[in-house]
Parts: sequence; structure tokens; C-alpha cells
Amino acid sequence: MNIDLSALHFLRPWWLLLILPGLLLPWLWLRWHDLHRQLDGIIAPHLVDHLMIAPRQQRRLRPVHLLAATLVLGAVAAAGPTWEQDVPDFLDDRAPLIIAVDLSPSMQADDVPPSRLAAARHTLHDLVLRRAGARTALIAYAGSAHLVLPATEDPTLLDTFIQALATDLMDTPGKDALGVIDLALKLLAAENTPGTLVLLTDGADASQFAAIEKRLSGTALQVLVLAVGSQATGPLRDAQGLPRLDSQGRPVAGDFDKQALQGLAKAAGAPLGSLTLDDDDLDWIELHAQRHFKAASGDSAQLHWKDAGYWLCWPLALLVLLSVRRGWRVSWLPGLLLALSLSGAAEPARAGPLADAFFTADQQGRWAFEHEHYPQAAAHFHDPYWKGVAAYEAADYQAALASLGKLDSAPAWFYQGNSYVRLFKFPQAIAAYQQALRLQPEFAEAKANLALAQALLKDYADQQKAGPPDEKPDKVVEDQTPAAGGKPQQQKTPQAASDQLWLNNLTTSPAQFLKRKFSIQDAARQQAAKEAP
Repeated sequence: MNIDLSALHFLRPWWLLLILPGLLLPWLWLRWHDLHRQLDGIIAPHLVDHLMIAPRQQRRLRPVHLLAATLVLGAVAAAGPTWEQDVPDFLDDRAPLIIAVDLSPSMQADDVPPSRLAAARHTLHDLVLRRAGARTALIAYAGSAHLVLPATEDPTLLDTFIQALATDLMDTPGKDALGVIDLALKLLAAENTPGTLVLLTDGADASQFAAIEKRLSGTALQVLVLAVGSQATGPLRDAQGLPRLDSQGRPVAGDFDKQALQGLAKAAGAPLGSLTLDDDDLDWIELHAQRHFKAASGDSAQLHWKDAGYWLCWPLALLVLLSVRRGWRVSWLPGLLLALSLSGAAEPARAGPLADAFFTADQQGRWAFEHEHYPQAAAHFHDPYWKGVAAYEAADYQAALASLGKLDSAPAWFYQGNSYVRLFKFPQAIAAYQQALRLQPEFAEAKANLALAQALLKDYADQQKAGPPDEKPDKVVEDQTPAAGGKPQQQKTPQAASDQLWLNNLTTSPAQFLKRKFSIQDAARQQAAKEAP
């Protein structure tokens, strides 16, 4: 182990003050036990040596010396000596990423088999699996931009919605990259951290370039443009400059607007890459995202120093072991150190009188919550918010509502909305999400769940108006009792129909949900535009 003395410093230097009593203890002990000093003023100094019966003891290692060494060594260890920088492995994974996928009709072109959009979905599938545990958001856009999922660490959920993306989800044609940037800036404001936006597209709207450049000025958002399409041929356009379509309304293969993509990259100050058949495009995205995150986070996020103080734990343990000697007056030292080490234990006892003696009910509830023992956590918590969250995770939604109803905060209203959705009370859920957004306007999760609740309410209302669907039998049971004609009859057992089955069936179709969500949002924007002065 090489030590760079020029870089040696301490992470917690105030602990070094313990060195002073450690150095003074042996001197004070010797002074206190000095027989000459004790007899000073009582017996003439020139007679003391002659009157002492016991010979002077030779100096040897005493308990006070071990105590002093323990204090000095412990002070250095607690101060955190360090001389080597370290970049934690998890730092790169913390870089938030926002993925925006172009769903305009030109993404149906098959110059990248099987289609541009299918190739983009395949690439994103590999990307989100590679970034499992890192926060990633998803946006879809064409003539308007829509948030599909706020930043999440769940790659399975993210990939489910990625695979549901299709060009028929959008009714408004166009390539609203400016709207995507606005959404991305709102997401990063909620995350309160720098991040990267990746645009997967095959073209751009040149009329937005000036606004894009102005909007990104002075922000911590980095934009990457990943071109999707074959660059072997130039763009095929009609007289109006719009993509040429075939008889089925699909863009002619090879309609790849390289010039527009270069203009978009220049306006956004973005690197321009292209979709590849290997992992080069994934490496390219991650490299830029990590570099930007480190640079934008500042030196405090980049410089981490390895705490070498833990290496001194071994000599400290040896000193403590040597101090356990029969007859030594400081034999309490190991017990004291053991008590101090036990008092710093982070994990409380699970239950029982011992836990009640040392940990509060909320601390015990927190332990149970972190270990996913949600019913026990809800029983222990006194804090109404955590009690409600634990009850929600334990699927006790009535108890969650009763506890969270005592609070007037955005997170509390958010979980009330989630509980109402689980209880199929969609109007109450919508009202709860709206209250959460009133208290915290930039609450991305509440916005997403509000749109979901509105879509669920509309779907549920339409289903109720349409009446029960044609029921199909779960199974056919043959009645062996002969009827007229001597043939066995078949009895149909109706299929179970319930709200829970309906909801389960709905959640397995994210494409239907996204199409309805985008339609609702577009209608709301158009209404707001009409009402604007």
C-alpha cells in the first residue's frame, strides 16, 4: 500500500483532539503515583531515599499506557486518515436518464429491419436492463409530447411501456422536440439533479431550432440525439417538404432526414449518434450521461476519499485484548469499549421487551418497513404518514386512508389517491391526486397517476354503459344424467366477472392506456389553448 504523504489529510479532524488527553494520561498517572512528590513537605527531601523501605519499582508497561495508546490510536482512526481518492461504483449508475421516443409515422419505415421503431424498442430494452437500479424516465412524442413514466428504478415496468410504444398512439402529426425538452426540464426540476435526455428520432422540425437553443440555455440538461434509420439514402419528400407516403400511408423507406437531425443536434448542443446493431450506441449513451452527471454535479460529487481509518481497528482490538489482565485497575476498559460498540449498532431488536427498552415504536416500525414486514410496520408506527404508507404496502387500504387522512401534505394525498384506486374509487382518487398537485405542482408521479385514474374512470364508465360483456364459460361440465334422446347435456359455468378481473385485464394492455392518456392530455391542452386570452 503506497501512501502519498502530500495528499494525506483527515476527513474528521476534530477527533484528533483526543490525542491530547491520550498523551497527558501517562504523565499525570506518574505524577500522581510519585512517592517523592507525595512526601514532599512532610519529610525532608534528603531523608526520603533513606527512609523508603521498599525499593523503587522498575518502570514497566502499565494499564494507563494501554489506555493512552487506545485513545491516541482511536483518535487517529476516528479522524479518518485518507490519502487516496475514490469514485464509488454506484456514482455512475446514479446519473438520471430521460428517454424520448419519436412515434411519428416515419418511424414505421423498414430501412432498419423490422422497422425503425422496433429497432429503437430493442435498443431501449437492452439499455434499461443495463441500467437496472438507476432512475430512468420515458417520454413519447409526435406532434405533442407526453410523459409515459416518471423517473423509475424498475426496469421491468419501464420495458413494459417501451414495448407498448407504437405510431398509432399519437393522433397529432409532427415532431415536437421542444415539448419533449420542456417535459424533461420539469422532470429534472422534480429530481433536483442534472440529467441527460436521449432523443430517438429520424428527423426534426426546423421551425423549433431557435426555441430549443434558447430553452436549453443555462440549464443542466444534456441532450443526446440518436438517429434511427439508414443513412445510405437521402430524404424522400414531396413538394411541400413533407415525407412521401406509400399507398398505405406509410413513409417511403429511406426517408431519413439527416440534415434536420444535424440541425437539431446543433440547436441543442447535442452529440449526434446513430442506432447500431451492437452495444456501441448503449456505451455511447452511458458514457455521455456519466460524464455530464459528474461535471454538472460539481467537485463534491466527483471527489471521494477512501477512509483508511478502519485499518487501525486491528491494532485497537489488540490493545483492548492486552488490557484484559488480572489485577489491572482499568480492567473495565474492554467492557466500556464493548458497550460503546454495541450502542452504535444500527439494527434494532425485532420485538419484545428488549426492543421496547432500547428503541421507540417508530424505530421498530422503520426496521420492519425496511425489511418489508409491512403489517408489523403498520402496527408499530405512531407517525401517521409512515403508518399509512406501511398499511398501503400491506394492502390494508382502509387503514392507510384512515391514517393518511390526518395529514395535509403532497405525499400523503398521493398515497391516498393510490389507495382509492386500489379500492376502485376513481373520483376520490382523482381528487386526492389534484390535492397533491395543488401542494406540490411539480409532482411527476402524481401527474402520471392522475392521468391513469382519469383513464380508468372513463374506461370503467364506458364499460358500465355498455353492459356486461358476452360471458364465455370457464369450463364445460357434462351432465351425465341422460336427457331426452339419451345424450348427456352440457352445462356452462359462467366466467367470473369482477372489478378486480377487469382491472387486471386493463393493466395488461399498456398500449390502450397510453393511447387514452395521450388523447386526454391533448384534449386538455386544446381546451386550455381555447380558454387562454
